[in-house]
Amino acid sequence: MESLDTIKERIIPVLEACDVRLYELKWLGNESTLQIAITKQDGTMDLDTCAEVSEKLSEALDQCESLNTAYTLEVCSPGAEREIHDLNELKTMTNPYVFVRLKHPVRKLMEFKGEIVSYEDTLIKLNYRDKAAVRTIEFDDSEIEFIRLAVRI
Repeated sequence: MESLDTIKERIIPVLEACDVRLYELKWLGNESTLQIAITKQDGTMDLDTCAEVSEKLSEALDQCESLNTAYTLEVCSPGAEREIHDLNELKTMTNPYVFVRLKHPVRKLMEFKGEIVSYEDTLIKLNYRDKAAVRTIEFDDSEIEFIRLAVRI
């Protein structure tokens, strides 16, 4: 089976031509499904774009002789509550609503769900709801243990 690095080299030009970027690439199951999660440059995704990119990736991967075993190609969005792999992605979003778990407590709390109102250098300012009040905390991005987008309810 071909390595993910080799597959990535093969698919990046196709993704760039479609004006989307690779979010995640992985094998699922016993390497029977190749999952390629993509986003548009603004972080969004739609079904029509996934279908179009899937067609083009399928053609490119069919040319790959070392992918000679049967597999299923799955091209998808990373999801509404996707993990943020690259914190720079937050800088391109307008006030993203996130769930964040910190390495050390701030105000005796380790987890927050709220809106990032600014991210400059390494300092993140986040508004979160504490009962009826909206509060603001600041923390260094190096304090983040885990962060993902969250859906407002």
